Amino acid sequence: MATAADYGLGPNTFPRGWFIVAESKELDQGPLAVRFFGQDLALYRGESGRPVLLDAYCAHMGTHLTDSNSAMIVKNGEQIEGDSIRCPYHGWRYNADGDVDDIPYHDGPCPKSASIRSYPVVDNMGCIMAWYDPEGRAPDYEPPFLPEWDDPQWVRWELDHLGELEIHPQEILDNMADVRHLGPTHGAPSEYFENEFKDHVYIQRQGGPMQLYNCYLYTTTWYTGPGLLLSKQVFGDTVIYELIANTPIEDGKVKCWHACLYQGSESPATGADREAAKHAQAGALEAFSADFNIWQNKRPALKIMQLKTDGPFKVGRRWYSQFFQQPEDAKATQRELNGILHTQGMDKPEDRGHDIDQGLPF
Repeated sequence: MATAADYGLGPNTFPRGWFIVAESKELDQGPLAVRFFGQDLALYRGESGRPVLLDAYCAHMGTHLTDSNSAMIVKNGEQIEGDSIRCPYHGWRYNADGDVDDIPYHDGPCPKSASIRSYPVVDNMGCIMAWYDPEGRAPDYEPPFLPEWDDPQWVRWELDHLGELEIHPQEILDNMADVRHLGPTHGAPSEYFENEFKDHVYIQRQGGPMQLYNCYLYTTTWYTGPGLLLSKQVFGDTVIYELIANTPIEDGKVKCWHACLYQGSESPATGADREAAKHAQAGALEAFSADFNIWQNKRPALKIMQLKTDGPFKVGRRWYSQFFQQPEDAKATQRELNGILHTQGMDKPEDRGHDIDQGLPF
């Protein structure tokens, strides 16, 4: 298992950015104990509907705030009060900012030293997305959002939970530059291809015949930060947005999700549209699973034997490195990389009628 240091990333171990930490509907069943970024975390939904993510352990005696189902305060449904949560051991109450604001058997002021870290978190497109910065800085960009999510003609996704993968996310991000795997791996050899870098956004435009769909496939795919990929895909009369998400659990180990947003034939979408959406997501997952299977069975590519006719792996890795840097250094990296790169031997999108970018949020 390779680490961030092995790839020359740094100085931080985990990247700064927005990441999925749960599917939204999971919080309807109560608080969750999760682990990401090398640490245990407590995730719950407050009575207002607001999701809250805190460091997991109560400062009093080290109790995990959300990993208990035997304590009576949990069994009685009394753990959540407003947007605050009580420790299942002694009932100390933590608010959404991570501060203790009530101790049941103490009338004096609550100790400020008992505060724990709270993370920015949003409920977005059926996902709970959290902002991670190793030094606790506020978000420096917004999480991605598709306006189609609120359009009744589009069938909303439910996430495919793909589980854990022992690979560094660097290898996942490499796919954005990897034009030459599309034929052998996916049966979709690319006829045109380009990459574009826009600050914290990394874009891929490509197209070619796809065996799985038996038609021509046009895609514009982009990462918003290091953990959230969206891809607009047009094939035949079908239009979907695919979501692929990775969130670091440990250095060199990730958790992954997948989903598809499907454009129905009418507004609102019909029952037949919803059924077609399931098939479309299953087909997209079948295609993505080819990558997933390869990642499960490869050794780390710490250095790539770069050919001129490969995509721009080196530049893509440089773009990814910004999320391990201090923000001021990341800005310098962005200024260095911003622009469009074409791959030798590939046509340009504009020469192949690639016109699917209208309205995309970048």
